[in-house]
Amino acid sequence: MIQALTLFLIAGLAEIGGGYLIWLWLREGKPLSWGVVGGVALVMYGIIATFQSFPTFGRVYAAYGGVFIVLSVLWGWGIDRKTPDVYDWLGAGICLVGVSVMLFAPRSG
Repeated sequence: MIQALTLFLIAGLAEIGGGYLIWLWLREGKPLSWGVVGGVALVMYGIIATFQSFPTFGRVYAAYGGVFIVLSVLWGWGIDRKTPDVYDWLGAGICLVGVSVMLFAPRSG
């Protein structure tokens, strides 16, 4: 469980951080090197995700989507200084519940 959560966190930071660097490069005129580093981070995100022990690609990536929503709210709060409102937190919580159902529901075969 700790390994899965750690991989979700590292992959999420790679995806959000990489996307953010590319955003800054293309939208805010930062140097090309920021975009290149962002691209490398996004490639690393794709690699990191393969280390998850869950058996199906679709389920893992769907779960990442929920985790990334939460991380994105936190990123916006910490990096962009945009304070989340109650609906941001409510939506993030709903996503975490959905992720938990997808990953940990008892399944046969």
